[in-house]
Amino acid sequence: MSKKIALVTGGTRGIGAAISKYLEKHDFHVVANYHSNDEAAETFKAETGVDIAKFDVSNFAQVQEKVAEIIAQHGTIHVLVNNAGITKDGFMHKMDEESWDAVIDTNLKSAFNTTRAVMNKMREQEFGRIINISSINAQKGQIGQTNYCAAKAGLIGLTKALALEGARKNITANVICPGYIETDMTGAIQPEILNEIIKSIPAGRMGKPDEIGALVSYLASDDASYTTGAVFSVNGGQYRA
Repeated sequence: MSKKIALVTGGTRGIGAAISKYLEKHDFHVVANYHSNDEAAETFKAETGVDIAKFDVSNFAQVQEKVAEIIAQHGTIHVLVNNAGITKDGFMHKMDEESWDAVIDTNLKSAFNTTRAVMNKMREQEFGRIINISSINAQKGQIGQTNYCAAKAGLIGLTKALALEGARKNITANVICPGYIETDMTGAIQPEILNEIIKSIPAGRMGKPDEIGALVSYLASDDASYTTGAVFSVNGGQYRA
């Protein structure tokens, strides 16, 4: 049986890289999207064997073109993981429009752009797995992140509606809300602050990237055909939704 094709946005760094590597290791053929850092993406490809595709997920026309190329090359896309995300933090009373729009476009509109690009093919083949990566902060809020929290919370609503639309065509849609995961981003947090964060996590540690990859792999599988419209909190008990 040929491997299923998975597209992971923001798939060469952080949680996205872990998802790409985990899926590739578990018998998916992965195409990892990235936006700007060619050198880092090529290094990722060389180290993992994962295919890469450069395009701006916030640009609707560009996404339609590039996803169509991926479908033409591989025949289809079975699995879409909407993981791409950025932060431009600031208090609401100081936030400028560019910071708001950039985060909404990259973290939320991108999921519309990519899902719209794959949906007709998934409906035609009567199979699809759409997995959106949200955040613990979409569930509990976070000071200085009104734009990020709004975008990531929007993914939850999008997922629930999409699950209803796709159910009869065997297209599932689920959303994962990670807490603090060991990545380069969390590694940049000052040690004293990170220690206080870890104290607030009942499990007493941050999550491992593969713990997100494993859940994505399950939700992408045939075994998850009856799991749709679900919100998975993976945060060591830090927030109980």
